[in-house]
Amino acid sequence: MGKLRALIYKDSLLLRRDRAGLCMMFLMPMLLVVVMTYLQDSTFNSIRETRIPLLLLNNDHDTLGIAMERQIEASGIFTVSRNIDGKDELVRAVARGDYMIGIIIPENTTRNIRKNVKRYVVSAFNGENLTANTDSVLVEIYIDPVTKNSFRSTLMSNLREYAVRTESDFIFNEITEEVDKLSPIPVSGLQLARNQVIFKEQYAMPDKNNAIPNSTQHNIPAWSMFALFFITISLSGSLIKEREDGSFTRLQTMPCPYHLYILSKVAVYLFVCLLQLVTIILLGMYLFPVLELPSLTLGSHKLLLLPVGICSALAAIGYGIAIGQIASSHQQAAIFASISVVIMAAIGGIWIPVFAMPQSVQWISAVSPLNWGLEGFYDVFIRDGNCWSVLPECITSILFAAACFALAIIYDKKRV
Repeated sequence: MGKLRALIYKDSLLLRRDRAGLCMMFLMPMLLVVVMTYLQDSTFNSIRETRIPLLLLNNDHDTLGIAMERQIEASGIFTVSRNIDGKDELVRAVARGDYMIGIIIPENTTRNIRKNVKRYVVSAFNGENLTANTDSVLVEIYIDPVTKNSFRSTLMSNLREYAVRTESDFIFNEITEEVDKLSPIPVSGLQLARNQVIFKEQYAMPDKNNAIPNSTQHNIPAWSMFALFFITISLSGSLIKEREDGSFTRLQTMPCPYHLYILSKVAVYLFVCLLQLVTIILLGMYLFPVLELPSLTLGSHKLLLLPVGICSALAAIGYGIAIGQIASSHQQAAIFASISVVIMAAIGGIWIPVFAMPQSVQWISAVSPLNWGLEGFYDVFIRDGNCWSVLPECITSILFAAACFALAIIYDKKRV
C-alpha cells in the first residue's frame, strides 16, 4: 500500500503541475456543453416557432372553402397570405420562392359537394345504387421546387388531414340536413357521435418521471462522455513523458510492479473523470437556467449515475493507457487519441443521433465506447431506467477497459 500511495501522490503532483492540461480537461468540455446546448436549443425553438408561408386562392367563397381556410389557419403551422389575383400569379410566386406552398380552392366546391350528397341520400332512400358520375372537386397544390421530399411529404400529409377533417364535417352536416327533409325522425342529434377517437401524444416514460427530453437532457450526457474520453490525450502523454525522461525505468528498479503503476494512474484519473462529470451535471442544473436554457433533470434513480460514470471513466482510462503504452512519441499519441475519440464520438451518437444516421451505418455505433456510456446516461436521465437497464452498458464498458489494460500489459512485456 505504501508504494501505491507514493505512486498516486506522484501522479497527482504531475497532474497539478500541468495547469494548461487541467484547464483543457475541465474548461473545454464545459464550454462545449454550453455552446452546443445553446445552439441546439435555439435551433429547436426557431424551428418550432417559425411558420410555413402559404399562399391561398379561395375561389369558392362558400361554406366548404371557408371551413378549409379556417382549418389551415387554426393549425398554427402556416402563415396564410391571400394577396393574389389568379392562378398564374400564384404559381409564379411559389416558383420564385416567395411562398413554400400555394393552394387553389376551385369555384363551386361547396355547391358540387352538396349536389353529390343530395344525390346519394335520395338514391339511398329510394333503394337505388348511384352509378352516375358525380361532380368531383380538385384542389390544386403547388410546392416550391427546392423543398425536400421528406418535408414535402410532411406538408402534404398535414394538408390532407385538414382537408379530410373539414370535408367529413361538411358532408356529415349536409347528409343530416337531407335526411331530416326526407325522414319523419330528425337525425341532427347524430352529430354528437363524431370525434369519438381522440389522439393523446406523450413521451413513453413512467408517470413519476418528470424529465422531458430537450436539448439539455441530450447534450449533458453526450458531452460528458466526450469529456471523459478527452482525458486520453493527457493520460497517454503522461505515460510517454515518464518513459522518455527515465521516470518509468527508475520506478522499475525499486522494484515497482507494473500493475501498481497502472493502478495509480487509474485512481488519479478516475477522480478527475468523476469530478468532470459532477462539474458538467452541476452546470446543467444551476448555470443553464441562468442562461435561459432548460434545466437538467436527473430522473428518479440518481445514484445510478455513479456506476455508469465509473464504468465509462474506466473505459476512457483504459483506452488512454493502451494508447500511451503503444505509441512511441507524444505526436503519435496526441494525434491518434484526438482523432480516434472524435471518430468514436461521431459514430457513437454524440454529434448526430444514431437514429438520424444511414441504416447501413447505425450498427457501427454499437462498437463505440462513447455510445455505451451515452446510452447508460440516457437510461438514467431520460428513460428513468433501473439498475438492470444500465447493466449491459456498464458490463460492456468494463470489458473494454479490461481489454485495454491487458493490451497495455502485453506491450509492456514486449518492450522489456
